[in-house]
Amino acid sequence: MREECKQYESRSYANGETVRKCNLDLAPEAPWRCPENCSKFELRLVDVDWSHGSLIAPPVPPEPKGEAIAEVLDEAEDIVNAIGPQILAELEAEQKKANRPLGRLKRRFGRS
Repeated sequence: MREECKQYESRSYANGETVRKCNLDLAPEAPWRCPENCSKFELRLVDVDWSHGSLIAPPVPPEPKGEAIAEVLDEAEDIVNAIGPQILAELEAEQKKANRPLGRLKRRFGRS
């Protein structure tokens, strides 16, 4: 990934996971690689002359070889697609519950 790009974002979580991504979702092989000659590349100007301390994101995991990148990304997509309908069903159930007359009263008076 081109870390000097304005669209690049990196987040580290308490469990040690780090997410590296393009905010415009133009890097299909993230977190390993941006497209060559990306038309949306903009040099990040905010931290041009900063010196970074020890809280920088950890190094990028090693890049899979050959077709392994596509396989890893396909597996991740399959996981997200598999759980999607369940998440939507849970959200719909919560919305129906909240829209009942008693649910609106509870919400209005701050009770669950």
